[in-house]
Amino acid sequence: MQQHIRRAELSDGTSVAYAVSGTGPPLLLMPGWVSHVELDWALAPGRRFFEALSDGRTLLRYDRSGSGLSEPVPDVDIVEREFQIIAAVLDAAAYDVVDLLGMSLSAPLAVKWAAAQPKSVRRMVLYGGWLDGARLADAQVQAHVLGLVEQHWGFGSQILTEIFAPDADAAFRTAFATLQRDAAGPDFARAMLDAGYRISVATESAKVTAPTTVIHRDGDRAAPIAEGRRLAAAIPGARLVVLPGRAHIPYVGDVDTLIDHIRAGLGLPKTRAHTAPRLTARQLQVAALVAAGMTNREVAAELVISERSAESHVERIRTRLGLRSRAQLAAWYATTYP
Repeated sequence: MQQHIRRAELSDGTSVAYAVSGTGPPLLLMPGWVSHVELDWALAPGRRFFEALSDGRTLLRYDRSGSGLSEPVPDVDIVEREFQIIAAVLDAAAYDVVDLLGMSLSAPLAVKWAAAQPKSVRRMVLYGGWLDGARLADAQVQAHVLGLVEQHWGFGSQILTEIFAPDADAAFRTAFATLQRDAAGPDFARAMLDAGYRISVATESAKVTAPTTVIHRDGDRAAPIAEGRRLAAAIPGARLVVLPGRAHIPYVGDVDTLIDHIRAGLGLPKTRAHTAPRLTARQLQVAALVAAGMTNREVAAELVISERSAESHVERIRTRLGLRSRAQLAAWYATTYP
């Protein structure tokens, strides 16, 4: 499966990047706290997750202003900006009504959108969300995490990865921590974390009319299960699904069961099994060397082939895997062959 990256222009003249994959009625996946539509797709577990959501749906994913491939903007109200971005993406993609999937910080943001624009949401699924961000951690912990991200973003990204994916292998944790730093600078990361702590949808949740499924892992270390229960109870008619696991990142842990419940909430059957693209033995060698940081010239010297042959191998690998850059290829290899 391929994804196509496009741009949507906002009223202030800046643009945001969004990605499209799959076919069928539209599903808008709102990002977590930071995102990078190109590098997210390159992480092997992430790509498998997105492809499963693209089976029977046209999946739309976007980077917020200041994150990933989207242009930065001066300080703005997070909720107001999110509404502008959603409206611009739907307009650019020519959709009026979508299914909505909000994860982590995007779960309360999705509730706000669904309450304000009820005619635009057909169904809604919320994963790892909360009703009141102030309840995610006590004030001292919040201040510590915010300060760590602002002052020591490299170390902060590692600590957050440990919280978000405590059971992931070392290769994934390294790749995801790097992705967070590539997706956003410390100022933006701190602003989004702070927004998560401050956001509350206690009022808006009662106004949601779309059929809603709330999914939460019982040991989620970033968003306590109590908040998932409160969120589900506050939305009229919402169905709560509690799954075992500690990971906050959706594509870590028992991903298959989570995917099945998301798809059920969207009115879709269980996903069909997909066979991942396979590389030849030589292509795997080349991919490993690229992941190690080698240039085409260095790959050629290592494998005793011409530089042109090395370049051709890299291009064929990228085409087969649907990747656009060497960074994506390196991330794919690191999370496929840890």
